[in-house]
Amino acid sequence: MLLLIMAAGFLFTKMGMFSAKTRGDLTNIVIYLVLPCNIFGSFHKGISPEILRQCVVVLLVSFGMHLLYFILSKVLYIHFKPEKRVVAQYATIINNSGFMGLPVMDAVFGQTGLLYGSVVLIPMRVFMWTAGLSLFTKAETGQKVKTLATHPCIWAVILGFAYIFAPFELPLFIRNSISAIGGCTTALSMLVIGSILTGVDPRSVKDIDCFYYTLFRLIVIPAIVFGALLLLKVDPLVTGVAVLASAMPSAVVSALLAEKYGQDTAFASKIILVSTTLSIITLPVISMVLTLTLTN
Repeated sequence: MLLLIMAAGFLFTKMGMFSAKTRGDLTNIVIYLVLPCNIFGSFHKGISPEILRQCVVVLLVSFGMHLLYFILSKVLYIHFKPEKRVVAQYATIINNSGFMGLPVMDAVFGQTGLLYGSVVLIPMRVFMWTAGLSLFTKAETGQKVKTLATHPCIWAVILGFAYIFAPFELPLFIRNSISAIGGCTTALSMLVIGSILTGVDPRSVKDIDCFYYTLFRLIVIPAIVFGALLLLKVDPLVTGVAVLASAMPSAVVSALLAEKYGQDTAFASKIILVSTTLSIITLPVISMVLTLTLTN
């Protein structure tokens, strides 16, 4: 599905119906409206104070995983060019466990897996718009803090946490409106990425840096997470959900931020394309290993 939506953006750009200006405007709409709604809506989906108490282990494991991603991002790409390094670092810290991860967790581990998967996303949202976003901002520290503090996605995280503990429900029409706008995230993001790919030479996909990143994102990192959780004797279901979350490909937002902040947009699009395509092979294999190992 991702590839089909991306192909639509690619074709419309080739046909002259999706200009660079349109792409820039659409990127702004996604970052400043659609993504904040998607983030806020994710805090509403089944996440309550009671669920948070029950899922504290999942929450701690997820924070640990993202700290691992952050540390690895600092050491894995030292040999990359600066504009590539930023993209690879962000795409290591933040993957596609939101869009792709939850359906996979539901299919493999059922409703409880889906519930745990929702909790895994909480630290990811925090890292996405704090440590992750700070990779793209080049201002002085004071300006960087101001940018982070006023970014709509940061406030979506803050308001999302506040809403979890709020003693009221938003009116249904407001919740449905937020959900409808946030539900456009994947389609609009992939259309933008498809448009960006029109500027990518197919021969450049052979870029060794792209496959280097993909190897760590899809295989090495999940193996590290799996081994660590087995040694810590974490609950098998929590382990399975965490490993699947760590095995997801690059998040589509990495290309949007690269476009927004003038980094290597083509490289961001390539790692999304390659990692997403190869995950069609790696995810079923990892799922099989998890079910065979954790049920014995």
